[in-house]
Formats: sequence, structure tokens, C-alpha cells
Amino acid sequence: MPERLIGAGRNADVYDAGDGRVLRRYRDARPAAWVAREAEVMIHARAHGAPVPEVFEVTGSDIVMERASGPTMLDLVSHRPWMALEQARLLARLHAMVHAVPALDWLPAPFGDGARVLLHRDLHPQNVILTPDGPRIIDWEGAARGPATADVAMTWVIVRFSNVPGTGLPAASARAMQALFARSFVRAAGALDQEWRAAAIEHRLTDNNLLPPERARLERLRAAGRMTAG
Repeated sequence: MPERLIGAGRNADVYDAGDGRVLRRYRDARPAAWVAREAEVMIHARAHGAPVPEVFEVTGSDIVMERASGPTMLDLVSHRPWMALEQARLLARLHAMVHAVPALDWLPAPFGDGARVLLHRDLHPQNVILTPDGPRIIDWEGAARGPATADVAMTWVIVRFSNVPGTGLPAASARAMQALFARSFVRAAGALDQEWRAAAIEHRLTDNNLLPPERARLERLRAAGRMTAG
């Protein structure tokens, strides 16, 4: 096992594997074939020009890949809020790069069998690492196929309504920045109509890892039918 844990997500830990590589190891007991499919998506996306870390090896629940060193887009915007508009536009460009990749036929199609492009489904600022060599998109476990608008809608709902901890002025400022970033992203990535916003909220509510405040807010929006603001 690699010696040093350098990161942890909802489902996986990341270890330093040396020589500019990391090992991403899932903590749950998911099948090796599932992990191999995720690696195949990353290799496929990278081969078609998407900025994805290079995959070197897949063994069981482990993926050895290129180490993407740098702050996440979320870290950058949190510490340098004046860069929010620029980063929102970058996020939209990254979406366009992903959606230029033809989808693999075996990927799920949770939004229907329309346009067949690659979808990330979790492409938000915490899953973009800003390396000295450019951005890298990570965490491809939710990859799917379908219309590009579905991916834009999913990013909108994640960015706009993710829980902001704390109270008072700092939390209020963070929520204002959240709304500004979401509006700027949608403006750059393409308009979303009421139907797609509603679909994104429904899809987001299927995530069992949602924090209670975010779930409650989305359920109120669904009930009220107010999905157009922000």
C-alpha cells in the first residue's frame, strides 16, 4: 500500500504513489469491473481531448493515475472571489470539452436516449484541479451519456444549492457568491429552461449523500415549482 494518504472523497481515498502518480482506492466493496469501466471512461475522454488525468494501471478497486497538483477551482474562488466570473466561464469551457467526446455505448442514459455525448454528471468546482499545466477534471464515477444540457443542469443545481455552513455575514457572502457563480456559469454554458432545472433537482434528490439542509431546500423548490431563479 502507498505510504501517505493525501486526499479523501465520499467514496474513495487517494494515496501518493510516487513518481508523479496517485492511487485512488475505493472504500466500499464495489466490483472490480465497475472500477475498470470508470478508468475506461477516463482513458476515452482523455484520448478525445478532455483534460483528464492519465490512467496508468487498474487493479481491483485501485486506479493508479497521474497526480494533478494544485488548488481546486472551489479553493481558488473561495480565496480569490474576484476570480469567480473567470472561473465560471472556464467551467463552461470544460463542459464543452467533455461534451465534444462521443459517449461509450455501454454508459447509462439516465436522461433518455437523445443526443449521445459524454456526461460527467458531477462537474462542479470541487472536481476541477487547477494544475500549472492547466485544469484537470476528476471523479468520473458518475459518467453517463445523454444530452449536454443535462450536464449543465446538474452542475447548476449542485453549484447553486449546495449547503453553505455557518451563519451571519460570512455565510451570506458565500451564498451570494454561489448565486453569482451559478448565473455566470449558465450564461456561458447555455440557457436552462424550467424543464431541465426541474429534472436536475429531481436527479439531485436521488443522491443519498445530500446534507439535510440542501435536501430540504431542493424539496421546497420542487414543491413550489420555482426553478428559474439563480
